[in-house]
Amino acid sequence: MSAVLASAGITSAPAWRHPLRALRNRFQRWFHNRLPRTDTLTLTQRNVYIVPTRAGAMLALTLLLLLVASINYQLNLGYLLTFLLAGSAVVGMHVCHGNLRGLTLHLSPPSPVHAGQAAALDIRLTSARRRTRYGLGLGVIGSDATHTALAWTDVPAQGSATVQVAWPTPRRGLHPLPPLKVQTLFPLGTFRVWTVWRPAAQALVYPTPETQPPALPAGEAQAGASGRAGMQSTGEFDGVRAYRRGDPLKAVVWKKAAQAFAAGRNELVSRDALSTQRQELWLDHAQCGHSGLEARLSRLTAWVLMADRMGLDYGLRLPGRDIPPDQGPGHRARCLEALALC
Repeated sequence: MSAVLASAGITSAPAWRHPLRALRNRFQRWFHNRLPRTDTLTLTQRNVYIVPTRAGAMLALTLLLLLVASINYQLNLGYLLTFLLAGSAVVGMHVCHGNLRGLTLHLSPPSPVHAGQAAALDIRLTSARRRTRYGLGLGVIGSDATHTALAWTDVPAQGSATVQVAWPTPRRGLHPLPPLKVQTLFPLGTFRVWTVWRPAAQALVYPTPETQPPALPAGEAQAGASGRAGMQSTGEFDGVRAYRRGDPLKAVVWKKAAQAFAAGRNELVSRDALSTQRQELWLDHAQCGHSGLEARLSRLTAWVLMADRMGLDYGLRLPGRDIPPDQGPGHRARCLEALALC
């Protein structure tokens, strides 16, 4: 199994400067929209295309000149060389097309990422053929299809290989994946065999967390609970107690432990559940201190990650939706998804 990382470049230019490119991009979008979306694709003669490369065109021109010269000068060895090269090119065309035909592609759903990060697309290539498939390239088709960065791999006989390509996510939200291109030039490089694949999976993009967020907001007293706030404005809990055997590691106040170790004391303290259960930490969209929507979501994202690292129970309030306080990876994923789709 081989893993390669490729990035898709995205460029833009006014259409009036490149009319042919704009026409080609328009045809490309029309062609891509005709393709069905699927996460598993088997390549057959109906969805695999072949064209000569520049090297193949130069070879064809060379063969034509050799044939004309052999006819004019009645060169038997010239005929032999011409038809030998032509036969090799025809065999290479057949081998190149067969190198891609019959391959099965499967895409695993991408993991969520934050805006500005690249989403990793894991693609498994499976071959039932008894011969190795060499020189297979995969890449994400960007706005300029002529400059698609490809990740190259080989697929063993009756085996599989995994290729990882990267897609730079545009912004937060739920996005369909862009089309992917699979191509090969094996064995001679005179023909290019390729296909276009539109995955059905979607990528969830979380908001970008604020780089230097303020401390977590103070906890809110639960209904019917009494006592002072369990958390100061600095984001630290007041209620702590000595560490007891069996306390989870996430309950240990490591900052206070580091201060004790620096002072030469071997002391561990844990959060006092009896104190913290009187308070509820709510991350409120209306009270995060920003006027812009994206800035608010960025701060809330940073707070969610901060509270999750501290092992706190926290809730999230968004317009039209409240997520009750909880903790753990599942709760963090629910909060980040709500922020991404807000």
